[in-house]
Amino acid sequence: MRGKRSKAYRKLMSQYNISFGFHEPYQVLVDAEILKDSDKFKMDLVGGLERTLQGQVKPMITQCSIRHLYALSGSEFPGKNQIIDLAKRFERRRCNHHELEQPLSEKECLEAVIIHDGENKHRYCVATQGGDIRAMLRAVPGVPLIYINRSVMIMEPMAPISAMKRERGEREKFRSGIIDMRPKVGTKRKRLPEKEGEGGSEVGARVGDGDGSGEREEAKKKKRKGPKGPNPLSVKKKKTTPKPATLKPAGVPKLEASAPKSGAGKSARSGESANGADNEGGKKRRRKHKSAKVDGAPAEAKDGPEPRA
Repeated sequence: MRGKRSKAYRKLMSQYNISFGFHEPYQVLVDAEILKDSDKFKMDLVGGLERTLQGQVKPMITQCSIRHLYALSGSEFPGKNQIIDLAKRFERRRCNHHELEQPLSEKECLEAVIIHDGENKHRYCVATQGGDIRAMLRAVPGVPLIYINRSVMIMEPMAPISAMKRERGEREKFRSGIIDMRPKVGTKRKRLPEKEGEGGSEVGARVGDGDGSGEREEAKKKKRKGPKGPNPLSVKKKKTTPKPATLKPAGVPKLEASAPKSGAGKSARSGESANGADNEGGKKRRRKHKSAKVDGAPAEAKDGPEPRA
């Protein structure tokens, strides 16, 4: 079987499974004509049905079809015994027509077995070579039809009545899945349970009279969630550059916090200038020290010069 046709058959059987409740193993009703054609073309009937239906099959045959096979003449059908042996391996479907002297035609027998209240109640797949039988079963929704055409097993596309029923069922499923959330007139809406920490705040909205005068909007406000930050474990840490250490010279004294007085600064500068002048001359001059006043008289310096007469 070619891939394109196999894909189409798989899709078709999935539609039958969803819309009409078919499932494996598929029950396939075969008639005497398709058995004769499969023997004529040397086909494996069960294997062809499994490849066509894309699954396991359970072939079945009615009592009337078995009686038609027994009525065949050996001169016209040399492989009569092989066909009957193959039909005996299938499950016998009781049609309750064995009490009649002559079996019913294939069309009448299959119509009585398959159609119940205008539907395929037992979900049969029908493999038949009769064109009139397939035309009759196209008017019944949900009946897969199979036949042999030049040693190729073919499954007919879904009949229009089956496609209409399938679309109607899909629309009903869609409508039933939609829940009407609008409040009905004259009914009260149930309050939602309060969250922890909200206290006695009102959460739900109430519905008043039927005219809509008592409606109030919901007091609960939804929190707007913003974008979340990155995972802190996955973020690359920033590199910190160490500050250069400043080395202080050992011999430099610390500066005093308070500014020096103006007089002290002037004296220091004058002393420095004097010392600079002495040093330039090559002579070292001893610095005079200030003496404290004792008993109202100024004291002389220890190493100072004697007073003149």
